[in-house]
Amino acid sequence: MSSLAAHPRTGHGWQLILADLALILFLLTLSALPAAEAESGERLADRAARDKEAEGVPLPEIAGAQALFRPVPGGPALGEWLAVQAPDPRATLTVVATHAAGGEAQAWARAQALAAEARAHGTRVRIVITAGTTADLTASLAYDAQLAETGRLAGGAS
Repeated sequence: MSSLAAHPRTGHGWQLILADLALILFLLTLSALPAAEAESGERLADRAARDKEAEGVPLPEIAGAQALFRPVPGGPALGEWLAVQAPDPRATLTVVATHAAGGEAQAWARAQALAAEARAHGTRVRIVITAGTTADLTASLAYDAQLAETGRLAGGAS
C-alpha cells in the first residue's frame, strides 16, 4: 500500500487559492480608488452619495446621554431635575417607556406626562416606546439637537 493511499487528502484545494486571489483583487481595486480620485480630481463615489454630501444635510443622530433621570418615590420631579442641568440650546430629552404585554396605553400615558413636564421647562422632547418584560420609564438628556444657525449637530467640532 502506498503512502498516498494511507493518508486522506489534506490539501485545501483550488477553492482556497481562488478565494485568496479574489481577496487580492478586491484589495488592489480598493487601494487604487483614492489614487484615481486624486489623479483625476473627481470623486468616483456613487452619484447619489455625492449629491447628498454636496447638500451638506447632517444625518440625524441620537448622542450619548449626558444625564439620566428615573422617576422614583421621594426623588425630585423632572422639572426640578431639569432646573439643575446646564442649559444648552442643543439639549434634547429622550423619554424611554418600556411596557410589558398589554401595557402600551399606560406606557404612552406615563411618557406623555413626563414629556409635558419637560416641555413646560422649555426642553425639546423625543419619546421612545418599546416592548419589554417589565414596565419602566427613564429620561436621558443629550446634546444632539441640530442648531439652525450653525447647521451642525451637537457634539461635533465647533
